[in-house]
Amino acid sequence: MTVTLSKIRKNASNILVYAVLSVLGILWVLPIAYLVYTAFRVTPSTGIINTLFPSGLRLGIGNFTRLFGDTMFSKWLANTLLVSVCSCALSTAFILMVSYALSRLRFRLRKPIMNILLVLGMFPGFMSMIAVYFILKAMGLTNSLLALILVYSGSAALSYYICKGFFDTVPRAMEEAAILDGASQPVVFWKIILPMAKPIIVYTVLTSFISPWCDFIFVNTIISDRDKYTVSLGLYKMINAEKNSFNDNFTVFCAGAFVVGGIIVSLFMSMQRYYVEGVTSGAVKG
Repeated sequence: MTVTLSKIRKNASNILVYAVLSVLGILWVLPIAYLVYTAFRVTPSTGIINTLFPSGLRLGIGNFTRLFGDTMFSKWLANTLLVSVCSCALSTAFILMVSYALSRLRFRLRKPIMNILLVLGMFPGFMSMIAVYFILKAMGLTNSLLALILVYSGSAALSYYICKGFFDTVPRAMEEAAILDGASQPVVFWKIILPMAKPIIVYTVLTSFISPWCDFIFVNTIISDRDKYTVSLGLYKMINAEKNSFNDNFTVFCAGAFVVGGIIVSLFMSMQRYYVEGVTSGAVKG
């Protein structure tokens, strides 16, 4: 009897958990499904429609035609890709080198530096936005893509902890053997450590790419030239250009969001296995 009651409680608990997870899953998927549906929606009025399935609904690629033909979306996408790729390359290099140095080298200020970087990384970036803006203005770098690249990659080292955790798991014996054979520390890093660190490199590349790709606040602060907009700022300006722009361009906005999100999803799905390995391998105490 006791076993039966315990089994009933366990089944009831599982049903409740699955029910809650199902509701949360539906709530999470609904906005994405609506965005995709609206991106391909063709109606007599291309703006927002109050009913989910209006009469006379048709699907097509007209919104994408307007997106690439009537706006500067291609230019904005190219700007975003340039900034994201350059920032990703610099950020990945900074994070890997800082993480390896903090993992392997032992010096007096190592612990304080790690603690300071960890604390600074907890503060949101927009808190320093005004100061960064005036620094860039004094250097004559406002309203330029170079400024975005410098800012996005300049604070990359603050995200060292996951990567450092991965390097802590690499046996020191391999490095010691290479050093005994005459290899220098940089050679050990480039020839031995990095080939073994593919999962954490992929993880670092993905996280470093996504941040500048999706950023809006800082771009909106320093970029005013329409030719230098990124996709987030360009789509925002497009949908708020005039009084009725939001309603008239809503489906075009969703088409742009579909393209931007589709690129990130494709990149993530193609590297998902390495991403998971990188996170789990770096989740150790160092």
